[in-house]
Amino acid sequence: MLPVFWIAAIVAIVSTVMVITRANAIHALLYLIVSLLAVAVMFMVLGAPFVAMLEIIVYAGAIMVLFVFVIMLLNLGPKGVEQERRWLKGGVWGGPCVLTFILLVEVGVMLSRSGIAESPAIVPVPPKEVGIALFGPYLIGVQLAGILLLGGLVAAYHIGRPEPRDEEKPT
Repeated sequence: MLPVFWIAAIVAIVSTVMVITRANAIHALLYLIVSLLAVAVMFMVLGAPFVAMLEIIVYAGAIMVLFVFVIMLLNLGPKGVEQERRWLKGGVWGGPCVLTFILLVEVGVMLSRSGIAESPAIVPVPPKEVGIALFGPYLIGVQLAGILLLGGLVAAYHIGRPEPRDEEKPT
C-alpha cells in the first residue's frame, strides 16, 4: 500500500498548493476539498479508518459547508451572481476532478485488497482507544485546542461584524 500512500500524499500537496495560489475562493474551496479527501486516504492507508472517516465527515463535510455559506454570503447581489456564473465555467472543474479521480482509483484499489494495513507494524486503531488516548494523557492538549478554536471564533466575529452607524452608537 506504500504507492497508494505516496500518490495520495502527492495529490494532497498539489491540491494544497492550488488552494494557496488560487485567487478565486470557489476554486480554492474545490481544491481544499480534494486535499482533505487525500489526507483521509492517507489515514486509511496508515490503518486509521476511524480518523479517515472523521476527516471526511467533519472537515470535508461540515466545515466545507460552512465555507460555502461564507462564500455565498460574501457574494450577495446581482453583481455577485454574475461573477459566480463566470467562475463556474467548465474548465473550473478540471483540476479538482482529475485529482479526485486519482483518489477514487486509489480507494478502489485499497478496497479490492483484503486488508487495510499491509505490514504488521501498522495496526488499525479502534475508536475506543482513540477516545481513551484523547481524554487520558492528551486531555490538556484537547482542551487547549478547544480554547484556541473558541478564540478564533470570537476573533472572526469581531473582525467580521459591521461597524455600528452613528445613530446606533451608545451616547
